[in-house]
Parts: sequence; C-alpha cells; structure tokens
Amino acid sequence: MAATMKDIARRTGLGLATISSYFNGGNVREKNRVKIEEAIEELHYEVNEVARGLKTNATKTIGVVIPELNNTFCAEIITEMEDVLRSHGYATIVCDCRTDKKLERDAVEFLSRKRVDGIINMPVDTEGNHLKKFQKTGKPIVLIDRKIQEISCDSVLVDNEKAAEDAMRVFFQAGHRKIGIIGGPEEISTAQERLQGYRSAYEKENLPVQESLIYHGDYTIQGGVKGLEKLVADNPDMTAVFVTNYEMTMGAVIGVNELALKIPEQLSMIGFDNLQFARACNPKLTIVAQPTPSIAREVAGIMLKRLEEGDAGNTERIAEKLDAEIIMGKSVRAI
Repeated sequence: MAATMKDIARRTGLGLATISSYFNGGNVREKNRVKIEEAIEELHYEVNEVARGLKTNATKTIGVVIPELNNTFCAEIITEMEDVLRSHGYATIVCDCRTDKKLERDAVEFLSRKRVDGIINMPVDTEGNHLKKFQKTGKPIVLIDRKIQEISCDSVLVDNEKAAEDAMRVFFQAGHRKIGIIGGPEEISTAQERLQGYRSAYEKENLPVQESLIYHGDYTIQGGVKGLEKLVADNPDMTAVFVTNYEMTMGAVIGVNELALKIPEQLSMIGFDNLQFARACNPKLTIVAQPTPSIAREVAGIMLKRLEEGDAGNTERIAEKLDAEIIMGKSVRAI
C-alpha cells in the first residue's frame, strides 16, 4: 500500500500542516525539512504532482525557451540554472525553438498548457508577441541576454557595449586600425549593443568607421565562415577581426584555415566565449568571456524570488547587467 502524508507525519512526529507546507513550497524549518525528506525516502513516498498542482495552482516546474540547445552559451546557462532551481524543488522543461519565431510561440503555448509556474526565455521574437498571452496569467517571466521593450518583465543581461569596446581597445593598443567585425542579426539587441560598442570605440579614437568592415552574421558556425571570407575579400588591408559570438568564432577560425591565413601574423583575432575552444586553438585565442555561471544564478534567483513573492506584477522590474571579461591569448599581434 502506498505511503501517505499521515504516514510521514507519524514517522517524523510533525503535524500534517507542516508536512503539507513542505510539499507546497512553504517555509519549513531546516531540521523539519531534513526529517521529512528522510521519511519520504524511507517510506518510498511518491508525490502526485498533478493533484498537487490542481490544488495549489503550482506545478513546481519552470519552462525554459532558448534559441539553440546546441549553442554553448545557452547550454552552460541551462546546466547551472537547473542546478539552482532543482535545489529549491523545481524541475525544468527546456524547449529549443531553433531560432524560429513560430516554434518559440508554440513552445510558450505548450509550456502554458503544462501550467508551468514561470518562464525563462532567451527571446528570438524581439517584439515579445510570444509572451504577451502568458504575461496575462501573472506568472513571472525572466529574460536572458536580450531585452524586449514591449514586455514588462525581469532580465539578466551582459554589458555588451562595454565588452565590445574593451575588445576593440585591445586591438587599438596593439596598433590596429583596420578592424573588421562579424556581428549578429541586426534585430537582436545583443548584436546591436556589440556593434554599438565597436562604433563607439572608433569614435573614441577619433577614427571613421568603414562600413565594409562590418558583417552581419547569424550566430552560426557557417555564418562565421562566410563573414570571415567576405571581410577578407572586401578589405585586403584588414589587419584584425572581432567575432561576436562563440559559434561564429569557430566559423571564423575555420575560414582562416580555409584561406590559409596565419593568426596573428596575417590576421589578429578576438573571439567570444568558450575558454576551452580558445585554449585548443593554436595560437590560443583572446576572447570576450561572458559570466555564464553568474548569469544562470541571477536568472534562477530572480525567478525564485518572484515565485516566493507571487510575482506581484506592479513591482519594479529587476534588470541586472553583468560585466564580461577579456581573457588574453596570443591571437593579437602588435603592429
């Protein structure tokens, strides 16, 4: 016969109200929580999440919608974020929308039908059309890495403009002036901010921006290959290139190899993210490293805070902005 909450109460000596509070995510003293969890294990008690969800309107699940599951930046954040949420009793349902607005909208509708308690999203639809219906439920939404002006919700961002300026400063200090950039999609806020940082760096050096040195990529490996080849073809005097995401950095390195160019002798390069890949390159790449563990912890922390407070839609929205870091390698040559 399956164990019940009364069996747990008898085993622990605690009242049913305390046991119920534990299962419904309420505040329970640490010593009581330990007793309850030991009893659950000993009695092989299984929680009926569906029944509990119907009763409390909470499912202890968080929906996560990201543009590309095979994107290293996304994968690292999800792994860290799941650990934090799991430690607080929440499971995650992760949906990969493959950078497709329709799939993103379908994913949010699917998660809404699953009655998730909140949604974490790295949005593809920059107008937020996919989130407007879910927002009306009053459940929390936390955005990662990208802003949506039309949606009032919490967000955790990186100071992309400053990160790009810092990368460009490395080039300028090494004597480079003809510096290409492989940017992201023009409609994505992170790509806009990184491009603005590139332009601002030129302005601070009192140098004109050469439009032929700007390539708008698509945050894919192939986009990096195409961008590198196009910039080299159009700008034979280019001495350096800044690549603004990890996948395109991999693609740019492939492009360099296919063109039989040498880094940094013939072309200096600064990439984005993934220290392991940077170390595997010869020479080691200088990269802009985003604080993925910190991003993940901030996102999970904000979601948990909103769930604890009941979201309170009229409260001031949290907008955390974190700094990236330049990790120096040997891919920038002084000229």
